[in-house]
Amino acid sequence: MTLTTLNNCPAPAKLNLFLHVNGRRADGYHLLQTVFQLLDHGDTLHFALRDDTLIRRVTALAGVPEEQDLIIRAAQLLQAEVLRRTGALPRGVDIAIDKVLPMGGGLGGGSSDAATALMALNRLWQAGLTREELMALGLPLGADIPFFIFGENAFAEGVGEALQPVATPDCWYVVIEPGVQVPTAAIFCAEGLTRNTEPVTIADFSRYLAEGNDAGGFGKNDLQQVACSLFKPVADAVEWLGAYGEARMTGSGACVFSAFGSQEEADAVLSNVPPVWIAWKAKALNRHPMLTVL
Repeated sequence: MTLTTLNNCPAPAKLNLFLHVNGRRADGYHLLQTVFQLLDHGDTLHFALRDDTLIRRVTALAGVPEEQDLIIRAAQLLQAEVLRRTGALPRGVDIAIDKVLPMGGGLGGGSSDAATALMALNRLWQAGLTREELMALGLPLGADIPFFIFGENAFAEGVGEALQPVATPDCWYVVIEPGVQVPTAAIFCAEGLTRNTEPVTIADFSRYLAEGNDAGGFGKNDLQQVACSLFKPVADAVEWLGAYGEARMTGSGACVFSAFGSQEEADAVLSNVPPVWIAWKAKALNRHPMLTVL
């Protein structure tokens, strides 16, 4: 039986357990090292094939015009790739989204949504692209998209596209949304950004964990100091959460997280979060739930 709908497709958030800037390429892109951690918390997408070839987002998203949405752009890229391979344009699709991840939060929400769209439509359109082909298709849209299609926690290098699977702790995270959007470009263009952190290896990270250390204590986020200086709510969240454990900003901000060994510990911290912030807990994921449809 041919599928015409795929509902309740998860688009999980990610954390950068550390984020180092090691240099800058001639084209201006920064050379990074990070560990991406999937979370059991994120957006949910729903797909229904149409009888024409239009790709439509049927959910309004404030501040995100449909033509600029990474979900739509990813779907259009895949539709064009199917046309190139088969000579036939696949059916259009209506895409609905239950949006919970904040924009400009460093949680990879837009990239995760786009990756889920690519995986779901690869199945609905019976396109037959491999995981590696989908990763390559998504990379021009955003450096985080390949990670979500890769679907496992990963040690990442380059601009974030060179990925190796890595074991991470089975723990809970408390995440604070400070209530500001941090524009990535503003952080990477800042004069005060550290761009010469010494490279580490995946073995360094794994050895650190094997010694019984919390993953949140390895390395640092080189973007955090700049973001905290430009956006006081980020600095306030780091300071507040830091009273309970190692607190760190994810990505280029704005969200701040800390790891806890049990759900009960996470709940205890959540109960004390000042009401000025949105905060939530999430369990570490090992694999992306959408890998089952590839």
